[in-house]
Amino acid sequence: MTIRRTSISSVVLITTCLLATIAIGAEPVRKPNVVLILADDLGWSDTTLFGTTRFYKTPNIERLATRGMTFTRAYAASPLCSPTRASVLTGLNPARHGITAPTCHLPTVTLKATPRITGPPDAKATVLTSVSRLDTRYYTLAEMLQDNGYATGHFGKWHLGAEPYSPLQHGFDVDVPHHPGPGPAGSYVAPWKFRDFDHDPDIPDEHIEDRMAKEAVAFMEKHRDQPFFLNYWMFSVHAPFDAKRTLIDQYRKQVDKTNPQRSPTYAAMIESMDDAVGTLLDTLDRLAISDNTIIVFASDNGGNMYNEIDGTSPTSNAPLRGGKATMWEGGVRGPAIVVYPDHVQAGTRSTEIIQSCDFYPTLLQLLDIESQQSFDGISIVPALRGGALQREAIFTYFPHQTAVPDWLPPSVSVHAGDWKLIRIFHGNSPHQHSYQLFNLKSDLGEQTNLAADNPLRVQELDKRITEFLTDTHAVVPLPNPRFDPAQYDPKMIGKAKLKSTRKPKGTGPNKPRRRANPVAGWQPGGTCKLALQGRSMLVTSSGGDPYLSYQLPAELTQKKLVLQVTLASDSRGSGQVFWQEKGVAPAFFRDRSVGFEVQHDGKPHDYSISWSAKNPVVAVRIDPATAPGKITISRMRLCDGDGNEVYRWKF
Repeated sequence: MTIRRTSISSVVLITTCLLATIAIGAEPVRKPNVVLILADDLGWSDTTLFGTTRFYKTPNIERLATRGMTFTRAYAASPLCSPTRASVLTGLNPARHGITAPTCHLPTVTLKATPRITGPPDAKATVLTSVSRLDTRYYTLAEMLQDNGYATGHFGKWHLGAEPYSPLQHGFDVDVPHHPGPGPAGSYVAPWKFRDFDHDPDIPDEHIEDRMAKEAVAFMEKHRDQPFFLNYWMFSVHAPFDAKRTLIDQYRKQVDKTNPQRSPTYAAMIESMDDAVGTLLDTLDRLAISDNTIIVFASDNGGNMYNEIDGTSPTSNAPLRGGKATMWEGGVRGPAIVVYPDHVQAGTRSTEIIQSCDFYPTLLQLLDIESQQSFDGISIVPALRGGALQREAIFTYFPHQTAVPDWLPPSVSVHAGDWKLIRIFHGNSPHQHSYQLFNLKSDLGEQTNLAADNPLRVQELDKRITEFLTDTHAVVPLPNPRFDPAQYDPKMIGKAKLKSTRKPKGTGPNKPRRRANPVAGWQPGGTCKLALQGRSMLVTSSGGDPYLSYQLPAELTQKKLVLQVTLASDSRGSGQVFWQEKGVAPAFFRDRSVGFEVQHDGKPHDYSISWSAKNPVVAVRIDPATAPGKITISRMRLCDGDGNEVYRWKF
């Protein structure tokens, strides 16, 4: 596969056409602009495109749809963000480029995926160590357009690596705010905490999406007389959940408690996201360049159903099953629109299956740029012209296991026509996979597994999966040599956070578990024990639900708090922080929580987990992993929103 620059032929072609045009005295034809808008965590039911919401308002996305073609079966390359983003820029599947998890903000630089040799006893398969940076050897869409005379600008979220793997090393002339993190720094509403990017002093409560759109407008105005590529990757609507107070108050008055979409904060975030789309459209119209601009709008994965905000989940992807971080439709299916006046019929829809990997080869064809690049995606121009696509299938590769209620073990799926097959690696035995088969035409919600009734179809689709994994040279999960059937409960798959099913000794219906003694004030819970080790605290987990809680000696009245912690772990799974507010029932799960990705490589890493509280905070709980293992905590403190320390733990 060719993955470096191969655009010499295209440059020669453009130069030849330009000289020929000058020779005959005609005005050269200007290449169209490209605007690629990627929303973050925007679910299939988070817009008004498909009639699946009666709470959110997205008039500008509707306006965009009236100008082009809406795809009803558009899929992200992954159920999580970084893998999809890498696929958009390379045209390659995550199985090939190796970024299969959103770990690109973590300090460890990994450029080659590797399988874990072992896993916890309750897992049949191991997971992968994902690539953690977009390697500069790939010839990205931005580099291709830059080499063909385009001004290139990236605005918003990146999450594919800090310097030397930032947008500036991947073909972009401009990168604002040049931030490598997984979301906005601190909050959506100023003051922010970006390293070199302050809010407008005249707008003390400026919203980051308003500011990003303003920066994008300046870029378009500057390059209105030359072709430009505007890569607008929104921070919205990813956590932390924060929005303009006036909008939250407006939506709070409209909440219907019977509607699964009932978070006023999330609805306000949707509106600010939609406003940014409107700002870009208004600018293209004002500059009189709309007719010569290709616009692509999509999401990086499905909607987030698993955090808590306003006493409920952020959103619902119904009628789809599951959400972000799952292999179900709700995790990978999202809205997508392509606009190109006079080339794509306005106000149309397509039921063809498309995926994130398709945007790169599609843009090359629309722009008449020749290339020797090889892609896993295909050009969807036939669909944009109202026809059918000549493709057999698309594939989603997710060799990980997440701590969300609709989780699946490490898996890969294939979509072919109306059929979807999910292969769960080593789900039956070390050398035998298990399968979930669905007909999405008759069962959009993926409620009936048809695998047992359709063995030939399973065999046919699974053969395609094998060919796909072979072709992409995918690093695949291994059978787990530590697997213990006594700790495995197949009924828990897809239903709840993974937990060990083995009961501690001495417990039973008539033997209540003895409450362990606290260590340095921390109370162990679930499947963990605590011990002091030098100036650190050692958390030893024996199962899938370790957690520790701490009752603060005095309530903290700061509205914004940041937990800064240094920990080393050889376990697995995402982490979570819960907090209890004064006057709220003491069950931590009734209060708010925020998740964070943990690097389980046995080395110490620094983490900052921020949240906003309505009432004084009186207690904190940490869930550092979702599996057996050892976690060492060597530093931990709480800071306010300005970075001032308000409480420190000493071990």
